[in-house]
Amino acid sequence: MNITRRNLLATSAAGIVVASLPAGASVAFAQKANDTITFAVAARSSNSLNPQEVGLSGADNWAVYQIFDRLVNLPAGQWAKEPQDYLPGLAESWTVSEDARTWTYKLRKGVKFHKEYGELTSDDVVFSFRRHIDPKTVTNSKTFYTNIDSVEAPDAATVVFMLKSPDPLFNTSCHSHVSASILCKKAFEEKGADFSKDPIGSGAYQFESLDSSQGMLLTAFPQYFDGPANTEKVRIRYISDTTARTLAFASGDIDMIEGVRSPGWMDTMRGQSSETIFDATAPGSLNSLAINLTRGPLKDVRVRKAIRYAIDATAIAGAFGGIAAPMIGVVASQFPGAVRAEDLPEDLRYAYDPEKATALLAEAGFAGGLTIPCYVSQREDYASIMLMIQEQLRAVNINLDLKMIDHATFHSDNRLDKNTLALWSSSYSPVPTQIISDQLARSFEVKSDGTGGTNFAHYGTAIPGIDDMLNTTLAEPDFDKRMALVQGMEKQILADLPLLGIVTLSYVVARNPRVDIGFKVESGPAYWPLRHAKIVQA
Repeated sequence: MNITRRNLLATSAAGIVVASLPAGASVAFAQKANDTITFAVAARSSNSLNPQEVGLSGADNWAVYQIFDRLVNLPAGQWAKEPQDYLPGLAESWTVSEDARTWTYKLRKGVKFHKEYGELTSDDVVFSFRRHIDPKTVTNSKTFYTNIDSVEAPDAATVVFMLKSPDPLFNTSCHSHVSASILCKKAFEEKGADFSKDPIGSGAYQFESLDSSQGMLLTAFPQYFDGPANTEKVRIRYISDTTARTLAFASGDIDMIEGVRSPGWMDTMRGQSSETIFDATAPGSLNSLAINLTRGPLKDVRVRKAIRYAIDATAIAGAFGGIAAPMIGVVASQFPGAVRAEDLPEDLRYAYDPEKATALLAEAGFAGGLTIPCYVSQREDYASIMLMIQEQLRAVNINLDLKMIDHATFHSDNRLDKNTLALWSSSYSPVPTQIISDQLARSFEVKSDGTGGTNFAHYGTAIPGIDDMLNTTLAEPDFDKRMALVQGMEKQILADLPLLGIVTLSYVVARNPRVDIGFKVESGPAYWPLRHAKIVQA
């Protein structure tokens, strides 16, 4: 469908989801049993509970994170931004060589797998990671593990990783993701394909059942190494329809729901009940705009600068009511390596300036304006951001001939190099080299046959890129020196503008006050441990 100025007001309205609640409706937090926390996710069903499955969805991540453990832990409700921020998980301690290429982990003794599958040993860890580094085995987030040269087990309680290149953030780049969960080798080999629907982990909750009407039931694992979870059961319900999910929460049937990242949704929910608690990560997803450098006028850096000056990222962030923040570069401001506006030269700050944008367009030969064809996903967060960008660019006579398409087609068409301005939303751990490499390395350039990566700008081939700088950065073992090199890449990206950081957008969960999750959510991935959660109101 074509998007017009009139559509903007309709699509960006605060009531996309909650407007369908009955007039005057309020959230009625019902009294319920105190042994079960119910959480509704925005999905139709579970795709898989194997943490290495490629088809794993965001909803699946919630269950996987409770069922499985990883070698190291994030602080609850936080990212570990620096190496010293990590906490012991299945590994009680670890050491790293001076060149940051050899990482040795000492495992806890006595960690049990669910359902009498025995004790976790280094064999299980080696088995899990060798699947990731085996080129013949398809696994989830495989690119995270390409720097691992080998993984060995000198004894039952020790695991040694040898890396191809230094990585002072190895715990973040590999071990902080759900795909780094440790599999039970015995159960995996015994169950085969059935492991994805009957998983065996060592986490605080174990899988019990899954059905279409009641969703998934997890029960506390009594032999968990850090003590049993505070609440006996967690039930995960699958309610993809945003209105139905919101109504289920409003009625008190559901304790927690995945929120809607659309302008005004939280304000409308607060209007239904001031008691509702919102847990929101920061930065959440990083939303950037890739400019296809092979397409017509976009080859001219003056046009790209005009687009940058015409976009008011602060206004876009403000429309989301406190769950978004404007971006300066392509690394979120909360992450190490990010640049600050005050540290940049004036010509790289790109403060909102439509007059300068108009002058740059005229200088580039487009005094009469120009039209740029592009498309965007119809998902609420994508649509809202791109519609606001369309409106801002219209003010400087840049017309986005914008089409809205379904989310799956949007992603598949982007991978076929069909888009001209590609809005990209993705959650990253605080490893700035991953963010830059994923979207701007020459080796990840998008290809029209779908075999390429997510460098939708063709940076590094259409114009010189940052590949040499990236290689130098990846060869630096010292954390502080590496972050200084990242900032150098950020400045080069701001000079070339193949990719524009627009806003970060928090992942949000609405929570009934009867549930105390045990910590404050400030950052971290779009899922968190529920073993600390307890019911404080009957």
